[in-house]
Amino acid sequence: MNLTSFRQKFIGLVVVLLLTAPVFSQKKAHDGTPTQRLSILREKLDTLRRSLKSTISVVKKEKREGDDKKDPKTPLGRLVFLEKDARKMLDDVNRWRGKVGRKEEFDKSQVDRLEETVELFRARVDKALVDTARLRANPISNVGKTRKKKKKKKFLGIFGGGKDEYEELIGSVTPGRDRELFIVATKEVRKKNFDVGRLLFQTIISTYPDSPYLPMSKLSVADSFYLEGSTSGLIQAAANYQDWLTFFPTHPLAPRVLLKIAESEMRQIGLPDRDITHAKKAEQRLRSLLQQYPKSALRTLAEKRLDQVRNNLGLHNLYVGNFYYKQSVKFKKCGLKGAQSRYREVIEKYPNFKYMDEVLFKLAVTYQIEEETDQAARYFQQIVRDFPHSKRVKKATEQLNLMGAKVPKPDPERMKILPPEGKSFLSNFKDQFFGKYPLTIDRNGVLMTKKFDKTKFELIDQIIENKGDIKNSQIPKSLTTVISNREPKAGK
Repeated sequence: MNLTSFRQKFIGLVVVLLLTAPVFSQKKAHDGTPTQRLSILREKLDTLRRSLKSTISVVKKEKREGDDKKDPKTPLGRLVFLEKDARKMLDDVNRWRGKVGRKEEFDKSQVDRLEETVELFRARVDKALVDTARLRANPISNVGKTRKKKKKKKFLGIFGGGKDEYEELIGSVTPGRDRELFIVATKEVRKKNFDVGRLLFQTIISTYPDSPYLPMSKLSVADSFYLEGSTSGLIQAAANYQDWLTFFPTHPLAPRVLLKIAESEMRQIGLPDRDITHAKKAEQRLRSLLQQYPKSALRTLAEKRLDQVRNNLGLHNLYVGNFYYKQSVKFKKCGLKGAQSRYREVIEKYPNFKYMDEVLFKLAVTYQIEEETDQAARYFQQIVRDFPHSKRVKKATEQLNLMGAKVPKPDPERMKILPPEGKSFLSNFKDQFFGKYPLTIDRNGVLMTKKFDKTKFELIDQIIENKGDIKNSQIPKSLTTVISNREPKAGK
């Protein structure tokens, strides 16, 4: 078997896996509120419907013998019936969105079923588009030929009026056209036309199943959602990154993709006194990155991200523990065991928590109330030894003297660690107002930057230059999407 034949069969296998992957990967825990999940379903169905309508218009113009839009067994009929199904499913989703918006009672499991139905439908549409593309494949290549520029009016029948700007680009299947689609799609995403860019990348995926640009097109779709940055966009970014990572876990870009999944969750993390679902997911992803790619150049950065996420989780447990602490110590109600449970969880799970001295002090007080002096002394001693700069050292020392327990000397290594800086009023007000916990996050995608600079040469530019992929040696060691500055052309 020669290399070309092997490559074609391998890519064909990957395509089959990619088409079936979403059906299984989406059956796990569902993300977001019912409103967010229904909005995402509407976006997915709307995108599928646009792709179908665009392909239907092209197939109609070709007027192939035997094609009948009323016969679902013909290529044209198959597409027409799928478009009708998409329209009906879109109506169902909109009806459920109306119920949620009106706060009517509804069965939440119905949203789960809708998601599963849409994923199965997406697999059917993808297969139909790929099958149609193979039937339409044209052996005559137009690569290198000048393409007549069309006045920008309307794209895929959804924006503006008049003829499609990209009618010729997507209207025929020719060798080399996938590269042109990839370049144009990249330009659209860089211009913030995310819907347009995604549909062009999706055209490569559904129309050129053997294209070397297929893996990077799927990754670019995920990037476009991440760069868009809306709540539904971030949820879809994480899902699309995960789909890509499932089938390319050994690709040189895999650690970056896993980090982007974590950052998609980090960008949705709220204040510690609110829901911690996204913080837990981000922690899980960052731990996976450290475990699966221990020698990655991103290791140090991932560890810093993990400490920040764990501080958020630690604060959540501290706040809950403080509630029980106040109930038991100040109001003399039950709650000691609840406080102890939360404080111990912080000590066990988040050893680098930046407010650990407060956790230790309050845990020691709860044991004092229960007259367990040995346990209380243990935590007071840890404050004196490990947090010499803490404002609680003086009180901890006093309690140790009252109990007749030994007062340890400060650990010399811990003398270098200063207490966390207090936040300014303005900074604290801003965090409370926007409901966001301050985290260090890279808002660029894996292949493209959020703010495109034409003087910069990015990873996606290298992929275009390499005709579909990127080598390990071409990926920067630090977390950056920019490879280098573009060299000015001669005479400029």
